[in-house]
Amino acid sequence: MSKEVVKSNEGFEALNPNLNRKVVHLNDLMVTVIDFTNGPMAQPDPPHNHPHEQITYVASGSLKLFVEDREYLLNEGDVFKIESNLNHSVQTLTENVRLIDSFNPIREDFL
Repeated sequence: MSKEVVKSNEGFEALNPNLNRKVVHLNDLMVTVIDFTNGPMAQPDPPHNHPHEQITYVASGSLKLFVEDREYLLNEGDVFKIESNLNHSVQTLTENVRLIDSFNPIREDFL
C-alpha cells in the first residue's frame, strides 16, 4: 500500500530552478501542486494541450490564463477548468504562484 498522507514539505520534485511539482495519485485520480518562483514572467509559457480534463485552484499569487484565443486574469482563490485537448498556458504576475491541479485520467507522463 502506498503512503496515505503526504505532508506539506514532502514529495516536491524540482522540474527546474523556478518550478517545483508534487504529484499525489490513486488509480483514477490525480492532484498536483505546482509552485512557480520565477514571476512575474515576461512572457507566457508556451501553449500546450493534453487529452486529460483539468481543474485548477489558484492557491496563491496572480496569473494570466490563456485558453485557445481567450485570456483571463486570475487571483488567489479562483478556479479554472480546461477541457480535453484545448491549447492553454499561464503567465505569472506575482513572484510566487501556487496552483493545485486535478486531472482525469491521471497523467502517466507525470509519474
